[in-house]
Amino acid sequence: MATEGAKSFVRRDRLREIESKVQKWWEEKEVFKSEPGDKPPESGEKFFGNFPFPYMNGYLHLGHAFSLSKLEFAAAFHRLRGANVLLPFAFHCTGMPIKASADKLAREIQQFGNPPVFPNEVEEQESVVAVVENGGGGGDGNTGEENAVAGKFKGKKSKVAAKSGGQIYQWEIMRSVGITDAEISDFQDPQKWLTYFPPLAIEDLKAFGLGCDWRRSFITTDINPYFDSFVRWQMRKLKSSGKVVKDVRYTVFSPLDGQPCADHDRASGEGVQPQEYTIIKMEVVSPFPEKLKVLEGKKVFLAAATLRPETMYGQTNAWVLPDGKYGAFEINETEVFVVAHRAALNLAYQNHSIVPQKPNCLLELKGQDLIGLPLKSPLSLNEIIYALPMLSILMDKGTGVVTSVPSDAPDDYMALHDLKSKPAFREKFGVKDEWVLPFEVLPIIEVPPFGNKCAETVCLQMKIKSQNEKEKLAEAKKQTYLKGFTDGTMIVGEFSGKKVQEVKPLIRSKLLEAGQAIVYSEPEKRVMSRSGDECVVALTDQWYITYGESEWKRLTDECLSNMSLYSDETRHGFEHTLGWLNQWACSRSFGLGTRIPWDEQFLVESLSDSTIYMAYYTIAHYLQNGNMYGTSQSSIKPQQLTDDVWDYIFCGGPLPKSTDIESSLLEKMKLEFEYWYPFDLRVSGKDLIQNHLTFCIYNHTAIFPERHWPRGFRCNGHIMLNSEKMSKSTGNFRTVRQAIEEFSADATRFSLADAGDGVDDANFVFETANAAILRLTKELAWYEENLAAEATLRTGPPSIYADRVFANEINIAVKTTEQNYSNYMFREALKSGFYDLQAARDEYRLSCGVGGLNRDLVWRFMDVQTRLLAPICPHYAEFIWRELLKKDGFVVKAGWPTADAPDLTLKSANKYLQDSIVLVRKLLQKQLSGSKKGNKKGAPVAPPKEIKLTCLIYVNEQFDGWKAECLNILRNSFNKDTRTFAPDSDIMEALQQSSVGQSSEFKRTQKLCMPFLRFKKDEAIALGPQALDLRLPFGEIEVLRENLDLIKRQIGSKDVEDVEILSAADADSVAKAGPSASVLRDNPPSPGSPTAIFLPK
Repeated sequence: MATEGAKSFVRRDRLREIESKVQKWWEEKEVFKSEPGDKPPESGEKFFGNFPFPYMNGYLHLGHAFSLSKLEFAAAFHRLRGANVLLPFAFHCTGMPIKASADKLAREIQQFGNPPVFPNEVEEQESVVAVVENGGGGGDGNTGEENAVAGKFKGKKSKVAAKSGGQIYQWEIMRSVGITDAEISDFQDPQKWLTYFPPLAIEDLKAFGLGCDWRRSFITTDINPYFDSFVRWQMRKLKSSGKVVKDVRYTVFSPLDGQPCADHDRASGEGVQPQEYTIIKMEVVSPFPEKLKVLEGKKVFLAAATLRPETMYGQTNAWVLPDGKYGAFEINETEVFVVAHRAALNLAYQNHSIVPQKPNCLLELKGQDLIGLPLKSPLSLNEIIYALPMLSILMDKGTGVVTSVPSDAPDDYMALHDLKSKPAFREKFGVKDEWVLPFEVLPIIEVPPFGNKCAETVCLQMKIKSQNEKEKLAEAKKQTYLKGFTDGTMIVGEFSGKKVQEVKPLIRSKLLEAGQAIVYSEPEKRVMSRSGDECVVALTDQWYITYGESEWKRLTDECLSNMSLYSDETRHGFEHTLGWLNQWACSRSFGLGTRIPWDEQFLVESLSDSTIYMAYYTIAHYLQNGNMYGTSQSSIKPQQLTDDVWDYIFCGGPLPKSTDIESSLLEKMKLEFEYWYPFDLRVSGKDLIQNHLTFCIYNHTAIFPERHWPRGFRCNGHIMLNSEKMSKSTGNFRTVRQAIEEFSADATRFSLADAGDGVDDANFVFETANAAILRLTKELAWYEENLAAEATLRTGPPSIYADRVFANEINIAVKTTEQNYSNYMFREALKSGFYDLQAARDEYRLSCGVGGLNRDLVWRFMDVQTRLLAPICPHYAEFIWRELLKKDGFVVKAGWPTADAPDLTLKSANKYLQDSIVLVRKLLQKQLSGSKKGNKKGAPVAPPKEIKLTCLIYVNEQFDGWKAECLNILRNSFNKDTRTFAPDSDIMEALQQSSVGQSSEFKRTQKLCMPFLRFKKDEAIALGPQALDLRLPFGEIEVLRENLDLIKRQIGSKDVEDVEILSAADADSVAKAGPSASVLRDNPPSPGSPTAIFLPK
């Protein structure tokens, strides 16, 4: 097994040898080459599945493999069943990550030489690992960890951390891959990344066994002129329909890159949107204190960001953080804002700085310097309020200045309460009494049921004592804020008597129009760009795609409603995203990609060139001639691909008259697109729901007719390794290449299938992968041994009971596994198609005894087992199919095995047999030991070792007495269609009216009836009405008598010489037990539960 420190890798190496051999077979015969049929496919005749192309700044890792395996298993299943399958694969290079890494490398060479000598190099801890940040539209479905540019992730020391903050140098990252110093400098050119990593990814995916038509592969950006033309057509198509517009909007922005920073341009903060506030301009009243004297002559404002401008009537003060770092920033020629430095940077990118995009700080200040400043604040019923200390202000949220409305904000109420009631607290921060004590809570909004001072009411009700009770205050805020907005009514000002939710925008507009407030926006949470800077929100004039537009959204909702999503959580995720998603910035100034065709100073950003490329797969091989860069000679030149040509191929447009492309070739491409589209399944991580996958639906509804809209998405969670988050920094990480080297491809795939199927995070367990190596190789040996000894197997048609049971288990495995694969539940498919079938085979071996296995059934098992496992372990299955079973063709296209309808009665009978054997074995052990614990069935005996035993197994095949009456009542109260019962009260009433209830023994019997009724109700709900029958659906005595030899062997004691199966309802049979017959009276057997008595012979 492939475990660290293991002495032998023979088994793993055998699997890897098989994989290498099988991959050559597949390549020689072009097994995965996909061609369209001669006519449009009927339902189920074709399967087109695809996967978000990974970003090419490093090696693929197990996160990619996990998501991809779901598509690979699905495609392999459909191929096995006879569908014409298309599974293509491409590579994403658009955007900033590659450019950022290349530029970083260039800066290091410029600063430190070539090869560079870094200052203050230190030995990094062994667990610290170099990473190259990933990005790009489409992603890999596991964006918690991106592509790895590291060949080793543990036990390797490297000088990659400088003392200045533990910085990781790009040069050392490249070196850790195994790239030589002589080569690394080449990666200053972004194009080098595009030619280096995609071929390595193809190598890894071929080694993984991906059933891909590689002729259709491509990379993005304008390096591929064919795909570049396709994206240009797509963008012009959107613009012509009014879905791309130029507008000024708030956008998350990287100051270092000088352009918007979309999700896949981010190192952290994916999904974070701009949060819009209203900044209230609280004017500092002159004369200014000494600390602010330098600002005399200017209008100075404490600028407070709020989400509730309608509450400004109730201001009693402003809050600042005493030890917070503030600055006085010049906003324009006359106005100065006192805010946190982070807020000033955001304001500068929103046209609120005298120097565009650069804060101009006139004066550095501490929060303590601001305490006591007299302020005139808009709408406040107090003419003058003061700046006071609050200890819970976050300087990285808002502006660092907070308005105080204690009537409606629990935090404000308690902070003001603390200052009023604690003189020592005031003294500590130099707060004068006249700044605090005269100011009372001002009622401004009536909020049922809390009244007109809702914050005060809730704080008193919750018995909150101080502003330090964070959890209680959070709960109080939750109770008051939503209620105040939805149910509150203004009781002051010009909008008195009107609902808060009605007047909130009106009050905000009034403040903005009067110049007493401005609009301010910042990221909802911290966002870091791939280039390493913290992002701001900028007001940018650029190109946007109008996601969220009402009619377009209606079509997208319609498409979504008809898609298969395989999870309620996934559907809810899409519905939520469609609820908030609106205009999306689709242009960038820097990076790699395709130029906006009508405004070539801009590039198409990485999440906008990756929405309909699935259509490009269908014809890529005609254009690129099998070259993913589009640089091979082709009968079609890129410049020939006009919009009319693309429209004809993809949108049902007329045959272009001006083109010199042969009409027969154009028609061939059009027909191929029509054959494969729409795609049937796209597999992805659930984190792409909020961008890429939703964009995919939007763009399909905009560009294609309804018949070509997507049919299904299957989303999964992230993958953990050994129950811990996959992380390069801790060394808990594997690339695809490493996993294959360590475990083999098929054992890796086996463990990926076993890792989990839902949208929750799954778990790749090394122990499972190692166990798979052992299981697969041991099974291979079993095949070889039985094929070598085929002449010794029992011949003739399967006829004995064990044969019938095993044949039935094979049929069950075929049907159940087909259902599991169809539902894309691959862990369950592995269970039913491998684990359960293996267990059935092992039970069959035991059941057959000296008679041996039936040859036809062994062949049937090997054939079925090989096919059922083929989608998950294709190399292993292919080797068995061709080398051991000597079958024609390839197992990956062999067809799903046929099977008769499962005999569920026979399955139940066999379960009864196996359970009975276990029960009898336990009774023997208890009786031989004389134990009186546990099950009391059976009489204790302690025979001398020389005495042999006879086993009498007693069966009662029909419920009688009170049990029969209970079952009759349950049958009469059971609805077989809904599998529900009448209310318990009705059942109890029926029981009381029955012969059992009228009996003088009812009080004693009732204690037995209740658990029996509960048990049978649960059984009927699970199994149906047959659970309420008086007899089992098979003859218990017949089943046991047919398997006497097996029972005797399985009892596991040489002391038992004879076994008899007897009816507990037959007096003569009971008499055979002699004095031990008391056991049958005290604990009588019942249907499904026999008992056994062991007597000396």
